[in-house]
Amino acid sequence: MDFDTSAELFKALADPNRLKVLKLLVSPPANSCAGPGSVCACDLEGELGLAQPTVSHHMKLLVRAGLVTATKRGKWTEYTLNPQGFEQACELLGALQQPDSNAAPCPPKTLQGVAS
Repeated sequence: MDFDTSAELFKALADPNRLKVLKLLVSPPANSCAGPGSVCACDLEGELGLAQPTVSHHMKLLVRAGLVTATKRGKWTEYTLNPQGFEQACELLGALQQPDSNAAPCPPKTLQGVAS
């Protein structure tokens, strides 16, 4: 497991505006200027009430984390969800729940002053 890549993925999810972007990408606004299933950067500015540089920053992190794909269309960029990125996040959470075959199991914890 690559913990650095995994941390980058979860850092991308650790911001309310980026979570809002992901929700918007699930169900793009009806008046979006992008194609079906996509959202244009200009729509994100309006929907989130953020300036273009801030939207670009958030989208760069989501793309880098693999959760979103970007397609340049002239002056604007259209964004779509990347299902493989979400699959990777789910697999990571599952892997974190599995014991490492090379690690010794942790002894059960007891509360201080309480007999087990």
